[in-house]
Amino acid sequence: SIEVVSSNKMFGGWQHQYNHASSVLNCQMRFAVYLPPQASNMRKVPVMYWLSGLTCTDENFMQKAGAQRIAAELGIAIVAPDTSPRGEGVPDDVNQAYDFGLGAGFYVNATQAPWNTHYQMYDYVLNELPELIEANFPVTQERVISGHSMGGHGALVMALRNPERYRSVTAFSPISNPVNCPWGQKALQNYLGKDKTTWQQYDASLLMAKADKFVPAMVEQGKDDSFLDEQLKPYMLTAAAEKKGYPLMLEMHDGYDHSYYFIATFIEKHMR
Repeated sequence: SIEVVSSNKMFGGWQHQYNHASSVLNCQMRFAVYLPPQASNMRKVPVMYWLSGLTCTDENFMQKAGAQRIAAELGIAIVAPDTSPRGEGVPDDVNQAYDFGLGAGFYVNATQAPWNTHYQMYDYVLNELPELIEANFPVTQERVISGHSMGGHGALVMALRNPERYRSVTAFSPISNPVNCPWGQKALQNYLGKDKTTWQQYDASLLMAKADKFVPAMVEQGKDDSFLDEQLKPYMLTAAAEKKGYPLMLEMHDGYDHSYYFIATFIEKHMR
């Protein structure tokens, strides 16, 4: 069952927030849904799943990206989950660091205690949430997935590992090679353990280099992003795509940074 948190009319459609009990994450979860006006008569519409980055919730994209206007024109629903499990009993980084624990689920299935009890974000995004959406809203099984930063990493990994589930994948400033960057190394070691071979299943560059089924992919990256070289490493993704002949379109943009101003500038391109 789902519980309505808020509802607001927007561009002829409806922006909703819901709570539900997640059996995968063992906690209460919140997600946001934008239903375009085409869905008002229970006509089924396709869905874009949006995965947000570190420190974000379901609200950041819905409030800052301006995607609902174009979603209303095109007749596309948008679903934005939270970025981690939350609530009483859900463990957090002992130092409450922004890059691990609450708000930083990294879209993996944790195998290490105490994280493995709740931090199963991969299964939540891949299976539980779409099943919930398709059971409760007028949507088809046509899905695309997109995201920003940690969420861009999650979107690419989801699509690369499950090409049959998504029509396309796009990302803004994704963490492209997490096994080789500080954010990724910290999260993967804590969630998955010290065996680095287990990390590879969540690395978009490594997955793209050995892909045998292709999902069209588009990535946007700002050249003035302060995390570009140390954390994001988009050149690892382009190297993998060139090696494999993967259908990746990656564009670099002068002057743009890691913020939602960047996302708002190019989100219409991605929606279309």
